[in-house]
Amino acid sequence: MNKILIIDDEEKIRTLLSRIISLECFEVFQASDLKNAKKRLEVSDIDVVISDVKLPDGSGVEFSKIIKEKYPSVETILLTAYGNIPDGVQAIKNGAFDYITKGDDNNKIIPLVYKALEKVVLNRRVLQLEKQLDNKQSFDNVIGKSRLIQFAIDSAKKVAGTDATVLLNGETGTGKEVFAQAIHNASNRNKQNFVAINCSAFSKELLENELFGHKAGAFTGAMKDSKGIFEEANNGTVFLDEIGEMPLDLQAKLLRVLESGEFLKVGDSKPTKVDVRIIAATNRDLQNEIEKGNFREDLFYRINIFSIVLPSLRERTSDIEELANYFLRKFTQKIGKKITSISKEYLDVLKKHTWKGNIRELRNVIERSVILEDSQELTIQSLPFDLQQLSTSDTSSNKSLSAFSMASAEKIHIQKTLNYTKGNKAEAARLLEIGIATLYRKIEEYKIS
Repeated sequence: MNKILIIDDEEKIRTLLSRIISLECFEVFQASDLKNAKKRLEVSDIDVVISDVKLPDGSGVEFSKIIKEKYPSVETILLTAYGNIPDGVQAIKNGAFDYITKGDDNNKIIPLVYKALEKVVLNRRVLQLEKQLDNKQSFDNVIGKSRLIQFAIDSAKKVAGTDATVLLNGETGTGKEVFAQAIHNASNRNKQNFVAINCSAFSKELLENELFGHKAGAFTGAMKDSKGIFEEANNGTVFLDEIGEMPLDLQAKLLRVLESGEFLKVGDSKPTKVDVRIIAATNRDLQNEIEKGNFREDLFYRINIFSIVLPSLRERTSDIEELANYFLRKFTQKIGKKITSISKEYLDVLKKHTWKGNIRELRNVIERSVILEDSQELTIQSLPFDLQQLSTSDTSSNKSLSAFSMASAEKIHIQKTLNYTKGNKAEAARLLEIGIATLYRKIEEYKIS
């Protein structure tokens, strides 16, 4: 039942409005002043507040602002004996749902309450989605209970509340961006932007422009000033993934940002000042890269203030079952299949595999298995062929499989994947983890239509 709070110092008005609103099967509460209204809001899950503008201990217009700040999903309707345009404008600015004159309210109040309740429902959905999004990017959602991953989580939690530069070390696919986002969300910069960039994905010129932006006329086609990610993330966090791939001259510009908080845009002579926290990540041994002359030693010591090592999946095999079940739930929901469990044989294979692609590779394997599995349990038949061989390596009967039977299974596997992608060969090649040219060759070899 929806709850409505009426605030008015005139008892007759409160009683009249309560009767009208109660007839709509709402639960109605009354308060004669702001002091009692605040107490009621603290103890009851109020949906809509109907308040007089002039009250013995304050203004309803100002109170609407307090309500919106403390109870974002609650909507306020203000009533006044005398229409006042400035008050009405200020009320709306303060977050009030509407502002009406007494005398008109008997006919208007019920439709207005229903409209306000519609917005309350929407507000609560938005807040719930925001909470879910925050949870997805928090340390609580880093999956795993092994000693190594818990040590990494504990370290990240400790450094999150500071402004210290963090270096995340780990193989590709170990979840470095997930950790970077969680550190940002647990920091005092979490209301500001988190901007991520992969330093290996751009040429030197494009990377410089992405990082620092440019002035109009800096190069052909630069028609206006453009912000780089450091400006976009001002007062927030910049995540530099694969920092070991950054060219040496850009490393010098990054060092200046770390030392002075300023940089030069492409084509600019005046420095731009920013306040950003930097989280960097690499899958390279940066000290080895320093010896080779590929990475600046002074930059290494600036970004290595607080280093966290993210373990590879083969170092925490005890977490594989939990991760596999997480991805199973994720993809069955996404694809719309009712697969509820994973067979013991399937899990045994996952624990034997070396996982060079780490969590990212495991995620892809589970997604493909969900697509191909026809039963309510993931079985080894839905695994990629190289993983299936792990389950047969110790079984002599399976060693005798002929080349023809393997080819037949591969044909069925490819056909199922093409059916799932509705003939999209590029997507099928991605799911099969083979090149598009290889897929076309096998389609022709197996005469797949």
